[in-house]
Amino acid sequence: MPRLSEVIAELDALWPPQRAEQWDAVGTVCGDPDAGVTRVLFAVDPVQEIADEAVALGADLIVTHHPLYLRGTTTVVAGHFKGRVVHTLIKHDIALHVAHTNADTADPGVSDALAGALDLRVTGPLVPENNLGRICELDQPETLAAFAARAAKRLPATAQGIRVAGDPDMTVRRVAVSGGSGDSLFDAVRAAGVDAFLTADLRHHPVSEATQRSPLGLVDAAHWATEWPWCELAAAQLDEISDRHGWDLRVHVSKTVTDPWSSHHTSSGAPN
Repeated sequence: MPRLSEVIAELDALWPPQRAEQWDAVGTVCGDPDAGVTRVLFAVDPVQEIADEAVALGADLIVTHHPLYLRGTTTVVAGHFKGRVVHTLIKHDIALHVAHTNADTADPGVSDALAGALDLRVTGPLVPENNLGRICELDQPETLAAFAARAAKRLPATAQGIRVAGDPDMTVRRVAVSGGSGDSLFDAVRAAGVDAFLTADLRHHPVSEATQRSPLGLVDAAHWATEWPWCELAAAQLDEISDRHGWDLRVHVSKTVTDPWSSHHTSSGAPN
């Protein structure tokens, strides 16, 4: 049985914390470095549902993509929802480790997992300076509508579903993908000369400007859905590490949908 410190050392080798953005909060949030680890749960969000799932599973370690305390805190009182997560974990001897922007820029990382979920062939990074996003090719050209349907079929279902901007009949051969919020990457996407861009959290004005400037097709999925495939990739990486060391870890991926949107309406009413 490996100690927590040994498992964390391997995770830090996969996603070096020094590669995280300066504003980010990655690394181990709680846990005893000398405690043994036999079962690990991967998830996107360190919310109470995931903590409870880890307790029921008998996990010793949760690895999440999103930080619990991104901006720091002065209290972990259980009366606050984040403090309640910490109390749940400590009471049940469960460690929490975060790999966020250091997993975004890893190779393979979050966008590689997203490309893999859509069965796309990665040809290189979208932003080479920090290895962010991926440029990909389809095996066969297809319409933007068909590409959006592929995303809807391959990614986990959410209330938001998939939104599309652009001509649904346009031909898509090369695409850019970026897990999580991606509308800050439009300059890089245009420079890459791709036909479409798949990401999440696209806002009105950047989308409006992007579609006016070029015939770029845009596919907007839920933030959680674009990052969940990384959990499966990360779990497979830890499985390989466990086999190499003879650790016999039991590694799980949470199927709990922690996307915050809970319902979808087909129409928002008449224009104002």
